[in-house]
Parts: sequence; structure tokens; C-alpha cells
Amino acid sequence: MNPLNELQLNLTRRSFFSRFGLGVGTAALASLLGESGFAEEKTGLPEVPHFASKAKRVIFLFQAGGPSQLELFDAKPNLEKFRARNLPDSIRQGQRLTGMTAHQSSFPTAPSLYKFAQHGKSGATLSELLPHTAKIADDISFIKSMHTEQINHDPAQTFALTGFQLAGRPSLGSWLAYGLGSENKDLPAFVVLVSVGRNGGDQPLYDRLWGSGFLPSQHQGVKFHNGADPVLYLSNPPGINREVRRKFLDDLAEMNQLNAKEYGDPEIQARIAQYEMAYRMQTSVPELTDLSKESDKVLESYGPDARKPGTFAYNCVLARRLTERGVRFVQLFHRGWDQHGTLPRNIKKQTEDTDQASAALIQDLKARGMLDDTLVIWGGEFGRTVYSQGRLAVDDYGRDHHPRCFTIWMAGGGIKPGVTVGETDDFSYNIVRDPVHVHDLNATILHCLGIDHTRLTFKFQGRYYRLTDVHGNVVKQILA
Repeated sequence: MNPLNELQLNLTRRSFFSRFGLGVGTAALASLLGESGFAEEKTGLPEVPHFASKAKRVIFLFQAGGPSQLELFDAKPNLEKFRARNLPDSIRQGQRLTGMTAHQSSFPTAPSLYKFAQHGKSGATLSELLPHTAKIADDISFIKSMHTEQINHDPAQTFALTGFQLAGRPSLGSWLAYGLGSENKDLPAFVVLVSVGRNGGDQPLYDRLWGSGFLPSQHQGVKFHNGADPVLYLSNPPGINREVRRKFLDDLAEMNQLNAKEYGDPEIQARIAQYEMAYRMQTSVPELTDLSKESDKVLESYGPDARKPGTFAYNCVLARRLTERGVRFVQLFHRGWDQHGTLPRNIKKQTEDTDQASAALIQDLKARGMLDDTLVIWGGEFGRTVYSQGRLAVDDYGRDHHPRCFTIWMAGGGIKPGVTVGETDDFSYNIVRDPVHVHDLNATILHCLGIDHTRLTFKFQGRYYRLTDVHGNVVKQILA
């Protein structure tokens, strides 16, 4: 007898558990797939949500690079009298700096060149750079006391979206896909869109920011691209029609099932499910990305770039269409906020790219009756320093990374409109009231979706993990 065949026939302890594991994997797949082999409308964990939710879905407008709170949200009118003066040591308190400014001989205070005013019944203070956001001031709420533990882009973005500064943990969207599943069998639960401002964007975005980590891989985000194929390799190659593709996938599934029977790896079942999802997306994605049926009035409300694939405005329209069709979590990344120099000029371009579309998204969701159960978040990984990086000129300056305090805004499902949480000192350098940590924000996002962040866990390498690690408190002041 062939020694390899003899080895396979031996019922070793390892092979027993491998084959036993197949039964578990098959049971898990059964919860994912219906009798027809297609995902049913409700997937996810049976015990989730843990309580009645206000939100059913999330759109996260992630402003990659760190928008300056001093130019956008956190008005500090008294800073003018400190112009060009060295930031007091009593404010800096020996806090760490990046390598880009740590060796500066001085830290000149740089007041914003832009004016602020109060808006709406809530009296929210906003910069002149945000005229469209000012019109929805009473529909959104601000957290001005956000803080994080990371001072550089990659670990700060990873920390914001996975709860840990090192790669390998599941992203926020993946946790939601795992817990809540999708409402549409023809689209993934988690979709990622990326745009770049007219300034460009030097900082890369890594796939791990929407990765599933140690969760089953079907929960990772699906990145949409610009061009003819929004999802790479989704279209059939030349000479292959839909019928041939169907037969090919059926044969491939049989081969994968043989591997699954041999090795008992649940990832093989996840692979089968992903192939089926891709097949269904061949029909659903072209309809989704066809904006020809959108009215001129709606597209014009998002701004002049709403018809240009790959722009922030276009992606905001697409985000609304995705959530309309049952996608659980849409993550928009907009690059270009890393303004270490020529900040006044470049941040103006950034807001011209994003302000109108962000506001239009809120107004559009509200007009369609979707805002009440759609949670929208706008913010980046950290803020910017009050002192100038490099030379301070009358009309020009830059700002370094600042994790100690920054501002985000939230709206929609579960959020009390017209509220401001938190306060910073006169230099927008330290928090003086109601600090909100990244873990607190993620706990609050999960709470709006009916999830107790301490109970959404996954066992990996002998311990139970969660998005908020062993931290996090729901920010009750901002809840409806």
C-alpha cells in the first residue's frame, strides 16, 4: 500500500479532530447560507443585537491624515495675542513630539487664519471653511475632546479602526459584519471606498485597516475601485459567459469541499461563500454604481464632483446607495489632511472637496427617512498642534500631529442632535472637560447598533478578544 494512503487511513487523534472540526465548519456555513446556497437576509450572531438598536447601519467618513481642529471646529479667539510666542511649558507639559518637530528651537503659537461663527439653534461654532456643514449644525453633534494613544499615522489609524496599534486585529467594520451580518444577500456587509483630495495624499492606506484579522475572512471589507471594474476581478474574462462561470464555480466548490473534508479548515468554507458572493455581485454591483437614475437635483446637492468616480462626493452618493441596499458598514477614506506645511492653502482645498458632500449626505439621508437608523461619523486619526511646524509667516504655517485632543462629529441613529461634548484648553492642546478615548468612541458606535461592546467577543489563541480590548465606556452625553 502507498505509504501516503496508509497515513491518510490511520485515524490519528489529529485527523479525528480535523474531521470533527469539519462538522463545526459546516454548521457555521449553514448559518451563513440558505438552502439555495445563497446568504439569507439575516446573518450574523443569533444573540446580536444585545438590545434594541437605534441604528441599523454605519457610514464612517474617515478623514485620513488628521484634520486640524483649530481650522475647522475648535475656535480659540484669544490665541491671537499669543501669536508667534513660544508655547508655554505649562501647556506642553513635556508631552512627546514627533521627530518632525521635536528638535525645533522654538514652538511658535499659530492662531488660525480663518474666522468662526455660531450656527443653528444649537449655537455650534464652525469655521468659515465649512459653510455647508454649518447648515446642518442642528442635525449633528460634536465631540471636541477626542484623544488617542498614537502620534504617527499608521499606528493611529490602525488603533482608531481596530482598537490596537499593531496590525492583526479585526477592523470595526469586520466586527459589525461578524456580529450583525448583512441585510442583502447580493452585497457584502462591509464596503470600503477611497478618495484623494486635490492636495494629493502622501500617507498610504493599508488593507489591514479594513481587514478581518483573526475573524473569518468573509467579514473583511470589500474595497471598491474607480474605473470599469469597481471590484477587481469581478467581471468574467473574455470568452467566459455567466453560464460557464456558474459551472466553473460549482466545480470549484466541489474541489474545495474535498479539501474541507480532508483538512476541516473553516476558512475553506468561507472561501466558498466568498466565491458565491462575488458571483452575485456581478449583477448587483453594476446596478449599484450606475448613477444615471439619480436625479440632477440630488447629484447637484453633493457638489460638482458627484458624477466623477473616485471623488469624495461620488463616494458619498455611493455610500447612500450602499446603505439603501442593506450594506451594514461603509467606510469612506479621504486622504490629504496631513498638512505639515502650507496648511491655510491646502486645508481650504480639502474642505472644498468634502464639506458640501458631507452635508448633502446628511440631508439626503434625512429626506429619505434613513437618518434615524443610519449612524454617520466624520473624523480622522488625530488632530494638529497649536504651534507651527517650521517657519511661522503672517499668512502661512504648518501643524504637526497632535493625539492629545481633536474633534469629530456624529449624526443619525442613536445620536442626540445639536450637542457638543468636551472642551479643550485655550491652546486646543489639552482636554479640560469630558475626555473621550478612541475605545469610548468605538463602544458608543457599537451601542448605537444595539451591541454591548463587552459582549461582542471572539476567542483566538486562548483568550477572548473584543474591539475595545478591556477598555471603553459609552459616551452617554451624546446619545439620543
